[in-house]
Amino acid sequence: TGNKTSAIVFVILGFSHRPDMKVIFFVLFLCIYIITVLGNLIILLVINMDPVLHTPMYFFLRNLSFLEICYTSVTLPRVLVSLLSSDTSISFAGCAAQMYFFLFFGATECCLLAAMAYDRYLAICSPLHYMDIMNKKVCMQLAASSWICGNLVALGHTTFIFSLPFCGSNVINHFFCEIQPVLMLVCGDTYWNELQIILAAAFVILMPFLLILVSYSLIISSILKIRSAKGRYKAFSTCFSHLTVVTLFYGTAVFIYIRPKSSYSLDVDKVLSLFYSVLTPILNPIIYSLRNREVKGAL
Repeated sequence: TGNKTSAIVFVILGFSHRPDMKVIFFVLFLCIYIITVLGNLIILLVINMDPVLHTPMYFFLRNLSFLEICYTSVTLPRVLVSLLSSDTSISFAGCAAQMYFFLFFGATECCLLAAMAYDRYLAICSPLHYMDIMNKKVCMQLAASSWICGNLVALGHTTFIFSLPFCGSNVINHFFCEIQPVLMLVCGDTYWNELQIILAAAFVILMPFLLILVSYSLIISSILKIRSAKGRYKAFSTCFSHLTVVTLFYGTAVFIYIRPKSSYSLDVDKVLSLFYSVLTPILNPIIYSLRNREVKGAL
């Protein structure tokens, strides 16, 4: 059974249901990919070259920019190739690899956004002790923990899903090897498998999200205690970019992963997946550069 399963070749439908739109989709996704990579590369270069930006907040932003380049590179190049050619097949190992790296970078981003929220909490709620607590060693540990956690989550999920038997249809109605569409091709009753994946996803997504909520509850409480309107605005403006990214990323991720298969809509979720896998990475450099005077000054 294992040999038979590993010999499967999946077919990714992508956007093949609209052959008349292939050229438009190709140009659109190519532009998005180029802008995403260039935008995040510019953020990386600016932070590296300007000593003023060598602070904990920009250390995490540098990690986030690198992460977004990797994240979008897992899906978009493959989509572009499939739009150019009529071959939309992907091997069993290729599908597993794509899912692993997508989950790896996605779970890492969840943890990294929580670390960034903690950084903002310390900067606003404990400004006098901020640099002592958020020293270089602590920043490195938080970033490394995010990447290690992301790797463990992706490895566990991918190994678990691709050890299941596939014996039905080999057509994935999505533009990449996403968990839910792949799980729909597994033989037999997948209720317990699906439940375990939902619980694991809930832990990975909701735990960092709860930490972010707690951090921002404390931040807002501290900001409201600032007497001057100018002081309140300055304090809140340092958090606005991060809060926008968190809303965009978690809004769609929670809806996609933390729900049963019975409520799954292939076409709706394909569109929603574009938000957190394609649009969020392209918006991050724009959000952080437009809302940040230090980054704009460095640019």
